[in-house]
Parts: sequence; structure tokens; C-alpha cells
Amino acid sequence: MTTRTNTMERELTGTRRILSDREEFRQAMVAVAGVAVRSLAIMTRDLESGIYDDPEFLDAVKHLCLSRSYARIRVLVTNPHRTLRDGNRFVYLGRRLSTFVEFRHISEQYRDHNEAFMIADENALVFRGDADRWEGISDTSEPTIARRYLHTFDEIWAHSKPAHEFRQLHIS
Repeated sequence: MTTRTNTMERELTGTRRILSDREEFRQAMVAVAGVAVRSLAIMTRDLESGIYDDPEFLDAVKHLCLSRSYARIRVLVTNPHRTLRDGNRFVYLGRRLSTFVEFRHISEQYRDHNEAFMIADENALVFRGDADRWEGISDTSEPTIARRYLHTFDEIWAHSKPAHEFRQLHIS
């Protein structure tokens, strides 16, 4: 019974981590995506290679989409052309699961936002204050902060346009 109580307590309080490098950020993205049961909101410059196309991250996203008919994944991208040029398995997955995944370009008026983050279910988040650096925080249960950034995300989302090029299959 003690083990179950400790596990439940850990789930309720979350796991806050200070992130200092790319690998820690990747692990945090996998952990936060793994706790999502309804939605993910992602704001990124270019769906960083090795993070958003990491097999563990993609598995967590697939699990969310395929286990919940109401799952929703929204992605705001500042530089979609770089993402498409370099290729990204997350974009390919988004094309296959287009009912669940939507990509948008960040509107010009919001391009000065330099943070990068992912929010799961208004509860968990991974956050970098400077998208050029890997330092940040993650927490699997921090609803107050997660809602704050989700509010920012929703405002930017409402003023951004769909990224139609992510829907098209470029076949040569």
C-alpha cells in the first residue's frame, strides 16, 4: 500500500526538473507527452531534429492520438520552411494523423516571442525561455504555470494561419 501511495503522491505533485542540455530536454519532452490524455500544445521555431522526431516522443504522440478519439495536438511553428527542408518524422506523423494534429505558422506580430514550450492537458509542461538555448524547466504537474503558457499559446494560435505545406506530401 505504501508503494501505491508514494506513486499516487508523485503523480499528483509532479516531477519538476531543471533542464540544462539537449538530452535532458528530449527526455522531458517524452515524459510530458507521455502524461497527456487529451491534448498537447507545442510552440517551437522549427520542430528541432532529434527532439520532435525522436522515436520515444513519436510513440507518446501516437499513443495519445490512437487511444483517445478526442485527442488534439496543436503546433505553432516559427520557421516551417526549415522544418520541411530538413525533413521531420513528426510532420509525417501529423500528416498520417491529420484528424488529431494541426500545424500553424506563428503570426508575424508574435515572432518576437523567443520561448519554446509544450503543454500537456493544462497541467504539465516543458519550457525554455530562450529557444536558442536548451536550458529550461519541466514539470508533469504544474497546472498554474501550464495554464499561463497555454493562455499565451491560445492567443498566438488564434492569430496564426494554418501551415498548409505541412499537409501536402512532397513526392518527387
